[in-house]
This record gives sequence, C-alpha cells and structure tokens, in this order.
Amino acid sequence: MFSLKQPKPTFKSYLLPQADENISSEPRIKKLEPVLLPGEIVVNEVNFVRKCIATDTSQYDLWGKLVCTNFKISFITDDPMPLQKFHYKNLLLGEHDVPLTCIEQIVTVNDTKRKQKVLGPNQKLKFNPTELIIYCKDFRIVRFRFDEAGPESAKKVCLAIAHYSQPTDLQLLFAFEYVGEIYHNPAKKVNGIDPGGGGSGISSASGQQTPLFETYSDWDREIKRTGASEWRVCSVNEGYMISTCLPEYFVVPSSLADQDLKLYSYSFIGRRMPLWSWNHPNGSALVRMANIKDVLQQRRIDQRICNAITRSHPLRSDVYKSDLDKCLPNIQEIQAAHNKLKQLCVDDPFDETEEKWLSSLENTRWLEYIRVFLKHSAELVYMMECKHVSVVLQEEEGRDLSCLAASLVQVMLDPYFRTIVGFQSLIQKEWVMAGYQFLDRCNHLKRSDKESPLFLMFLDCVWQLLEQYPAAFEFSEVYLTILYDSARISLFGTFLFNCPHQRVKESTEFAISKNIQLGDEKGLRFPCVWDWSLQFTSRDRLLFHNPLYIGKSAPSVHNGALRSFKRSKKNYSSTLRGVPPALKNGIIGEQEFLPRRNSLILKLKPEFFHSAEGQSHSMEQYFRDWFAKPVDLHGVILPHLSGTQIKLWKLCYFRWVPEAQINHGGSITAFHRASLLADEVDMLNRSLRQCKSNSSLQGRCSELDQSRMYFRANGLNDTSGAPDFLSSSFPFSPVGNLCRRSILGTPLSKFLSGAKIWLSTETLANED
Repeated sequence: MFSLKQPKPTFKSYLLPQADENISSEPRIKKLEPVLLPGEIVVNEVNFVRKCIATDTSQYDLWGKLVCTNFKISFITDDPMPLQKFHYKNLLLGEHDVPLTCIEQIVTVNDTKRKQKVLGPNQKLKFNPTELIIYCKDFRIVRFRFDEAGPESAKKVCLAIAHYSQPTDLQLLFAFEYVGEIYHNPAKKVNGIDPGGGGSGISSASGQQTPLFETYSDWDREIKRTGASEWRVCSVNEGYMISTCLPEYFVVPSSLADQDLKLYSYSFIGRRMPLWSWNHPNGSALVRMANIKDVLQQRRIDQRICNAITRSHPLRSDVYKSDLDKCLPNIQEIQAAHNKLKQLCVDDPFDETEEKWLSSLENTRWLEYIRVFLKHSAELVYMMECKHVSVVLQEEEGRDLSCLAASLVQVMLDPYFRTIVGFQSLIQKEWVMAGYQFLDRCNHLKRSDKESPLFLMFLDCVWQLLEQYPAAFEFSEVYLTILYDSARISLFGTFLFNCPHQRVKESTEFAISKNIQLGDEKGLRFPCVWDWSLQFTSRDRLLFHNPLYIGKSAPSVHNGALRSFKRSKKNYSSTLRGVPPALKNGIIGEQEFLPRRNSLILKLKPEFFHSAEGQSHSMEQYFRDWFAKPVDLHGVILPHLSGTQIKLWKLCYFRWVPEAQINHGGSITAFHRASLLADEVDMLNRSLRQCKSNSSLQGRCSELDQSRMYFRANGLNDTSGAPDFLSSSFPFSPVGNLCRRSILGTPLSKFLSGAKIWLSTETLANED
C-alpha cells in the first residue's frame, strides 16, 4: 500500500519562509535598543509609544520605544523621519534624545479623566497617563502618546524620567558615573578619547590648543601675549587655601606682595581678591573685583588696590571703577525677561500673536537688556582705548555680571577672542576659572531661585556683534548655538560646577567612595566641551567655521596683486543708510535719555555720563569718529545699538518652531553661497600653489580634495542651487520638537510666570 506521509516535508519547506517572516515582524519594536555611553544604564522603558510630530494630524507620528537612562530620555524608532532629508548627528545623542539636564518640566496627561499633573521627584501618579509632554530648556516641546502601550509601564517610565531629571545631589549627575566607569575601565572611551584631555589645553580641529588656565604657565603665557609686563601670576591660592571660589592661579599687580593679598582677602566678599582679565597695548588693564565687606577698612584697602593698578600702568593713569550692580540689570531681571521670551516663542501660537508680536517681544525686555550690556561694554572700551585708563569692574561677589561685561569688552578690543580657540579660552578664563556658578545658574539641580541665563545672554550679545561684523569672527552662529546646547549636557565638566574648587572637592569625594586611585591628580578629570570630536565628526565640525571670516594674514587679489583686506568707506557708509540721526553712530544721543515707558536707558545710565560735560562730549566724539571710518576687522569693533540693529537670535530661539521655519530661506542661504565662494577661492589658491611646486599629480589631487567649508563647490564657477534640506532652522529640525495642543493643552504660562508645581487632578481638570 502507498503511504500518505511522503508529501509532508515538501509542503513544509514552502511554508517555512513565510512563517518566519510573519513571526519576525511581530516584535520588531521590542528589539530596538538604545546606544549607551560608559556608565549609562537603562532605568525604565516602554514599548509601542507614539511620538507626536504634527499638531493637526497623526499621519506623520512615529512608533517606537521610549527609554529613560541615567543620562537622557531616548526615543528609538525604525520609522523614517518625515519631512526631513538632513541629519546633523550628535555622537552623544540620538536624533530623538533629550539630555536629562535639558528638561525643564514633565507633564503627564490623562485624556479620559481630563487630568494632568506636573511631575516632581519622588512624587506619586494616581492615574495612568495617556500622554507625556516634555518641556525643554532649549525651547523644545516633545510629546509622546501611550495609546497602545501598557498603562503601568507608561506610568513607571514617566516617574523614572521625573526622578532622574531632578537629582538632589551634584554627584548624581551622569558625568560622575561616566568618569568613574572610565577610570575603572580605561579601554571604554567615547570615540576613543580620554576624559578631560590632559596637560594645560585641549586641541581644536585646527590643532591649536585651547588653554584651560588651570596651570601657572597658561596665565603666564596670557600675560606675555597681552604685554602686561607689570603684572605677575600669583600662586597664593594654591590648594584653594585663601578662597574656594577663585582659581588656584591668577594675575595681580607686581607691586602687591603675597602677604598683602592674604591680609586684604579677608575684607572681600568670598575672599575674592581683584582678578586681572586683560591688558590693552597702551597699558590699560581690565580688572574684576568683588565688593569690600569691611566698612571700616574699605577706603584704605580700595585705595591700596587702585594704587597698585595705577603703578602697573606705564603712564601711571588713573583707575576707572564701574559699579555693575548699579549700571546693569540684575540676575533676577534677566531671568524674568528670559521667561517672557520663552513664553512668547513657545507658548503663544504665532497665528494669535502675529499682530502684536513685535510689541510683545519688546515687553519681554530681553533685547533691551542686550542693548544695555553692549552699550556699557562699548563705553568701557572707550575708557581703555581712548582715555588710556585701567578699568575695574566691581560687583557684589564678582562672579556674575562681571563675567559678561569683562568678556564683551575683550571681544570688542582683542581680535584673538574672535577666533574659535581665542573665544574658548575667553570662556575658560572669564567664566569657568573665575567662578561663574554654572551649576546654579543653569539650574542642573532644579533650584530655580538661583537660575539665570547670563551665559546665554553673553552668547546672544556675541551673536549681535557677529551679525553686524560677520567678517571679524572665525566662528558661525551654529557654533554659538551648539555651545549653548552643550551647557545642557551633563557630561562636560566645563559647565557642571560653580567653581574649580567644587570640581576638585566633589570629584575627590566621589573617587574615594568608588575606590578610584587619583594619584597626583587634583580630582577626577571630566570630559572638556572644547574637545568637539566627542560630539561631532570632523565633517560636521566644519559648520562651526564662518566662511566670511577674514583672517589677519588672509590676502585678497586686486588687479593681479595681493593686498590685505580693507573695507572701503563707500561700502561702509551704505550700512548707515536709514538709521535715525540720533542712533546713526551706534550710540544713543542725548535726546534718547528722555524717560520712556518700559525703558532702562535712563535708569541704567553709566556713571561717567554724570561727570563733566566735556567728558560726555569726548565719548560721543570718539564713537562718532570711529563709526565714520572704515572698520578694521583686526582692531576694535563697536556695536550698533539702534532698534533695527539689535535683533532676535532666530536660529537659537525659533529653530524648533515649525511656523517660523522658512524653507530655502533664512541666513543659511547666504552662509551656503558664501561657503561655495570661499571654497572656490581655496581651490584656486591650492591650484596656484600646486602649479608652482613640482609635486606629483596624485599629491596635487589629494590636496585639491581638501576643504575647510561644509558646503563645497562642485568646481569653479559653481552655479548649483541650494540643497533641498536647507531651511532657516538648519542644521536643527523643528519637526516633532514643538507640538502644541489645542485641546487639554498644558498651561505653560503658569510655570513660566513662577509656579514650580501646578495643581493637578480635579483643580486643573476644572480649569476651562
């Protein structure tokens, strides 16, 4: 008899591939895993999460896994990103990742029960969330839906994000776990780079070292660079024996002995003795000083310090003191202006505020404060440049407003600080080592009473100068924006501490608790933000370079002859057209000092405007003469201060707003075209050099392939158009990063106006 079992194996062989395909496609999302850094661990996750991309439709939403680690929240998906063809990749963060220290507030929503709650650390959640809204410090709003996810898993991941994004102790920040792991396992390095670098500087893309000013030699080199022959490096604070909020090494007048400094230090707030910042070629010095708390000794000590500064000047010129607490807005006013700006750019829909948007922007006072800082810094430039006097910046503690003012003065006076390496050394010298309180001011530990965006305001002021004098700066606005973003990443020791001593103290305690042998090192070495290879590829770092920058040695070709660049008076005068007479010279005329509603100009009038009429006239004449001449890009630059010249930094504040995005428009189009032209010039220069040399054809081709521009020309006389992915938010994508809700929307204005934790459950549910 015949058997009926023989066809069975043949039948199975046809079905197996189809069965495997069906099985493998079912758990596709569950196989998605986050990319973790050394020391990074997953604390909670939930599958089948939907990330909202648009506000009016769900057809572009992405499905994936939401993961919370001790460093970031990460959304992992296999779905292609809609409406986006360009990806600017951060090597530390995925496309949909948000660092925990960048999170401003976490809101959970239940649509069915019409409830919402702002989550704080160690809080309970009494309902299962159907939606999670993340408000970020960089103006992003990210939304996730849990319609298909398990309710308990969704609740757990929300609570985990709330807990880990609001640490109660500095050593709970991710940088400590990362560095601890690196010390225990040296083979684990991000992109093959050791944390903290080494020596006294960090190499940039060009191979130049960014001095960290942690050593005696860094300060000594800066003295020699500026020609400050009557100043010396002081090591009296070595081991932080005098003041814990000063660097170990700083510069003081040569006539002040260490014994005098130790004696005088007791009279200053925080024992912060006078700090030298910079020296003008004419001998004038820029000095920072905290207030003297000893009233009885105030006059004597102040006179002694001023005499020492005077003796350090070759002309023995007088000292001009600027009381920044009286001249400039305080940190609370700056924080209030930033909150209003955030509400205007993020919370208020553009279609409802379009008619009154400019007046609303003025009412934030953000641009007004920027104008005040630029104006006061320009007046200090006048005192040093024209009057040849040393300037002392006096502030209560000497570590907030003086950081900003001292930095702006140096950017205006010294072209070195307008290069990438120089600018980084400036921040290292005047902010990091001088004791700017990054931990408190950036609010890494969510202590909102100390938060203030002074560092952002400084970058905004520098952007104003970059916008007015693009050929004077080596770096681009993309560089400034990414620098601001890097302050929100809890990996870099640069922006993590209130002072160098805190880094040494906290990291030493952490090393002892983790049994890490430090040897001769003073605390753990954290990654430095100036090592940009940790975050970006060499190709992406080319976006940091400004194609319009004219280096000091950069020649131009005119009628076949090489000449140094010089701006013609005819070209320069065209920039002054249409400016009101009172503001044409970049300064505010006397008539502008009349009282005006919501204005700080009268209230913040500098001290020397109250002096003799002759000096006031001399200052105005200096500004008038300066603006009447062609700009020396490698000399002093002064800001234009008219209402039309002080602008909103759109790339920084509007990059996540879809309504503000201009496809194939914005400043990036000019950046693209300038890059192509600069690349063509570089190609011609390389070709000329190769023609004069006897190198091989192969070597010639390899050099021609090199470029310092991100956008490269396809050849000489390149007429190709701009890439399709260019927009006013380039290289950032607004898609999926600002999703407003029209129904059951979160009242963002409440926490922006000062509320730390909103009322939840029935109270908010009844607010219609």
